[in-house]
Amino acid sequence: MTTSADAPSLLVFGGGYLGQAAAREALRRGGRASATSRDPETRRLLAAKGIAPVDPTDAKALGEALAAAQAVLITTPPDVHGCPALRALTPLAADAWPDWIGYASSTAVYGDRAGGWVFEGDPLNAATLAGARRARVERDWLDGAQGMGLTLQVFRLPGFYGPGRSVIDRLRAGNARLVKKPGQVFNRIHVDDIVSGLFASMARPRPGGVYNLTDDEPTSADVVTAWAAERLGLPRPPEVDWTDPEVSEAMRRFYLDSKRVSNARAKAELGWRPRYPSYREGLEAILAEKAP
Repeated sequence: MTTSADAPSLLVFGGGYLGQAAAREALRRGGRASATSRDPETRRLLAAKGIAPVDPTDAKALGEALAAAQAVLITTPPDVHGCPALRALTPLAADAWPDWIGYASSTAVYGDRAGGWVFEGDPLNAATLAGARRARVERDWLDGAQGMGLTLQVFRLPGFYGPGRSVIDRLRAGNARLVKKPGQVFNRIHVDDIVSGLFASMARPRPGGVYNLTDDEPTSADVVTAWAAERLGLPRPPEVDWTDPEVSEAMRRFYLDSKRVSNARAKAELGWRPRYPSYREGLEAILAEKAP
């Protein structure tokens, strides 16, 4: 089958926030979408949205979804053994892999660059266990795809946000904090811009392609939080140092790295541009969507 970015048949391994956004876009384009989840309630919600739910432990159902797909997107994080999708799909696919495979990785594979710029060809130096696992799974997918002649693309993503998952929600809930770490800077990206990058790749696939999908304006987290609070007319949340016990371990991992991530390759090779080049446009879009 020929992959069509206009009306694809998409299988998402990992029907979470990003996976559902990609599946909805496939449906919007007139294609079909299925997504995996181990949770029965999540599968019920997927079905209600028109996304065919698949239990990844059901080999027969997963095999049928894979056979019907023209494109496969993997959004599940690695575990101690590697990539759950690679383990589950490989014995089912045999030589009948879809025309496009996308793996959603993380800019954590680069590690800390003391605020400097990083590009896809730079050496990987993950500073966290999660980042190291991502780098390992990238190699597993890229090596396997090269050996089998598959059209695999890797997308390195920073922290992403969107409706229901942004600093706006944390401010309104009263649990946002101005986390301070002098000199710390990183990128972020609106979920819609990730999805548009994925579909741009389907239209211009390059076997072994690796792309950073990020916004154009790396910024410290406290600046974004302060801007959003002012925009909402709310008082600035309390300031805390990034090492404060009040900062969760998961959040603290974001502050281990300081880097500026280039998206120039995705722009040049995919013709992609972020619709929301900075946090300001992205957060304004969320506010507009929620407005009466």
